[in-house]
Amino acid sequence: MHWDLGELLNCTYISIDQVPRTHAIVISRPAWLWGAEMGANEHGVCIANEAINTREAAAETEALLGMDLVRLGLERGTTAKEALDVIVSLLEEHGQGGNYYEDANSCHSFQSAYLIVDREEAWVLETIGKYWAAEKITEGVKCVCSHLSLTTKIDAEHPELRNYAQSQGWWTGEDEFNFSEVFSPADDHLDCCAGKDSLEKQEESITVQTMIDILRDKASGVCIDSESFLTTASTVSVLPQNRSLPCIHYFTGTPDPSR
Repeated sequence: MHWDLGELLNCTYISIDQVPRTHAIVISRPAWLWGAEMGANEHGVCIANEAINTREAAAETEALLGMDLVRLGLERGTTAKEALDVIVSLLEEHGQGGNYYEDANSCHSFQSAYLIVDREEAWVLETIGKYWAAEKITEGVKCVCSHLSLTTKIDAEHPELRNYAQSQGWWTGEDEFNFSEVFSPADDHLDCCAGKDSLEKQEESITVQTMIDILRDKASGVCIDSESFLTTASTVSVLPQNRSLPCIHYFTGTPDPSR
């Protein structure tokens, strides 16, 4: 879509400048907010968001939610890297923060991790306030979960990330910089993705059905159905490298992916 110069875009909590052109998107989102937990755009860019635990508490001040940034990346990025650049530039300008819960009587704010992919490349982006690090995934399988996953392989980062870590006393500047070790809570464990073992065991033969089965798996903890938490949606995307073939996106149609 094309937009007039000077138009404002109303996100969940704040308004930001609209861009001249946005891309068509398909998204999965909670009904009460503007952003998206996951989705894809017309160029085959897919983004998913995960709330993460870090040693720095997320701001409760209303700004852009991580889910707002998913939608903004999809609307404004024609490639995975371009979508990543959109997200980090908006982080720098507007910050992230605000209540992730619809119930205003209970405030929960989170830092965010993102899986950003297109037909040709994939990135994991993890954020601490306006600071961030990203890894380009070139082989194997990769999961994002509620814990930081990036370590010493960092392919792009906020220019002041390491200075900030030093200023907080979290990194001396002498040891090798390990993002997860520097920014994770002291009692955190790093190997946390419930579906990673399942993916690695089937790495050579991953199909749509493989992904659907993993996302339905309650025994492993990928799909959760407890008194306090319910997995409400999942998506699977097929992104052919042959651009003459269309991308295909599977969305759940019920609150519980196992159904």
